[in-house]
Amino acid sequence: MGMATDFFDPTSRNSRARLAVSVELMRELSRYADPDELYQVFSTRMNQLYPTTRQLTVSRRGLDRPKFRVHRFNLWKDSVNPHREPEKLPVYTGGLIGDMIFEDQPRVIDDLVLSAGDPANEFFDGQRSLLAIPIFDAGKATTMVIVSREESSAFPREQIPELVWLSNLFARATQSLVLSQRLQEAYDHADYELRAIAELQQGLLPTELPAVPGLDVAVHYQTANRAGGDYYDFFPLPNDRLGVLLADVSGHGSPAAVLMSITHSLTHARPDVPEHPGEFLAYLNYHLAKRYTLTTGTFVTAVYAVFDPRAGTVTYANAGHDPLRARLAPSAHFAALEQTRRLPLGVTHRTHGPYPEQTVELRPGDAVTVFTDGITDATNPAGEAFGVSRVDAALATSGGDAGQSVAALVLNLEDFLGSASADDDRTLVLVRFTEGARSMQAVGRASATV
Repeated sequence: MGMATDFFDPTSRNSRARLAVSVELMRELSRYADPDELYQVFSTRMNQLYPTTRQLTVSRRGLDRPKFRVHRFNLWKDSVNPHREPEKLPVYTGGLIGDMIFEDQPRVIDDLVLSAGDPANEFFDGQRSLLAIPIFDAGKATTMVIVSREESSAFPREQIPELVWLSNLFARATQSLVLSQRLQEAYDHADYELRAIAELQQGLLPTELPAVPGLDVAVHYQTANRAGGDYYDFFPLPNDRLGVLLADVSGHGSPAAVLMSITHSLTHARPDVPEHPGEFLAYLNYHLAKRYTLTTGTFVTAVYAVFDPRAGTVTYANAGHDPLRARLAPSAHFAALEQTRRLPLGVTHRTHGPYPEQTVELRPGDAVTVFTDGITDATNPAGEAFGVSRVDAALATSGGDAGQSVAALVLNLEDFLGSASADDDRTLVLVRFTEGARSMQAVGRASATV
């Protein structure tokens, strides 16, 4: 870059050349994001602008007077990154440096004389001039840059104010990069853990859709973060029935994922199959509240429904969840199944018996949809929520196949949201009674008359 001018020599200054050198230095520094690389470049360029023989950086952070730790020295062959491995750096006690760093003031020495045994001899033996620049943090000079020259009276006083603010501004910029780097490392670590949690969580969900005669089942599952609090599960029941559980844990991220895992464990810890929705939700509620949620203030909304294609019915119970939506063929009329809605799971363990149940008759072609509020509350860039009516409209205009219906809903939701990102988990389960259910009902009626 040709920066050979000694800025400590007032006779050789040129304001235009100095400005050009300063601009080029700032341009070069702006290319670096690693604090150690930034320091190396700054140190090299500053030594071209302000030539010195020795450069020492010391710190008193975490030490009592008169101790100090040496961070950097230009004659060291091997350097240690003080931001990552400060424990590897040497600590000294007292002497000139131990006094200066605790004074919180710049210091200029025109004729340097060090006493025998002073730790500064290791760094400034043979030097005649010394300049110490304090680097402030929280009002104290926790760090100090000390430079020297072999000739006496080498540091003009009029240059010191500029060096003080320039060094401190650079130190603040370096500290910002250090904090940014640490923040990124913490984020990467947290993201790694969330990925691991998400993989474990995925293993708790059903690996395939249930194959039950007379029923057509489809699912959409999407977490807002890598791990989420939505949980769905299927329970094959005697006599060709199917239990469907959908739960939504309060909160987001890893805490919600942990409670989701607990809920999963509780559902599969029962020795018997969950045939009765009200009793099953009461069981989950008691154990969640008794052991986990009352002390944390969290809760779980849930719906459990038992589909019986032989009887042509769905029996359900609701613990504070959004109502099921029944699509009735052939008119595509939608009805909310909400007569049994009660408190969410985990609010209190005193529910006084099973959650109330309701049984609804369904015919072939009818479908029941249950979803989490991450779908209905999803908001587009204009601030408008997707809402239940759009869920109904998307399902009404889709084909009869359950998978096609769910795919149509997801496509409508994505078009509605545009560039808006998901801020909550989104889960939807659709169960449709097929024509096979009609045959099963006929067989069931014939068996009942024999």
